[in-house]
Amino acid sequence: MSRPRTFDLEHATDQALHVFWAKGYEGTTLGDLTSAMGIARPSLYAAFGSKEGLFRAALERYVTVHGADVGLALGAETGRETVVRLLRFYADAVGRPGLPAGCLLVQGALVCGDESEAIRHALRERRQGTEAALAARLERARREGEPLPAGRPADLARYVWTLCHGLSVQAADGATRDQLRRVAALALAFWPEPAEMTAAHRA
Repeated sequence: MSRPRTFDLEHATDQALHVFWAKGYEGTTLGDLTSAMGIARPSLYAAFGSKEGLFRAALERYVTVHGADVGLALGAETGRETVVRLLRFYADAVGRPGLPAGCLLVQGALVCGDESEAIRHALRERRQGTEAALAARLERARREGEPLPAGRPADLARYVWTLCHGLSVQAADGATRDQLRRVAALALAFWPEPAEMTAAHRA
C-alpha cells in the first residue's frame, strides 16, 4: 500500500517552477529541486515520475498562472492593442516581486543537449502556438480593415515574437523595465493606429 503524500503538490510545483525559470531545464539539478520543494527524491519521483515530468507540470503551471496575460492580449479589441499588450508584458518581465526575470518559454531551453530534445520540443510547440495565434489575430485585423505595417500577418507575428523573446533575454540579463519599455515604444512607432483611435486622440 502506497504511503499518502505529505506535501502540497501545487506549492511544490510552484517552487520547482521558480527554479526551472531561473536556471533553465538543464541548469537545474535534482538537488536544486528537492531543496526548493522541501521533499526527498523518492517523493519527487512518486509525484512526477521524473525531472522531465516535473518540468512539464511546472510548464503547465507557468502558462496557466504567469502566462495568462498573453492569452488576454490575444483577445484585445484591435490587432495593435494585442501587440501593445504583448510587448508591455515582456518588457515588464523584469522586477516582478518574488519571480525570476524573463520568460520560462524562452529561458527554459536556451542551452539544452540532445538528451533534452523532448523538453526543447515542448517549449518550441508552446512558442509556435502563440505565434500562430498572433498571426491569426493580425490576419483578422487586416480583414476587418485595420491598418497594419506592410508584410504578411505571419511575418508580422514572427517579428513581434522575435522582439518579445529578445525583451525576455534582456530582462534576464539585467535590463530595467524603463529600458525595455523604451525598446517596446520604438517597435510600436511604425505600427499605425486604427483611424478611430487616431481621431479620439485628436479630439
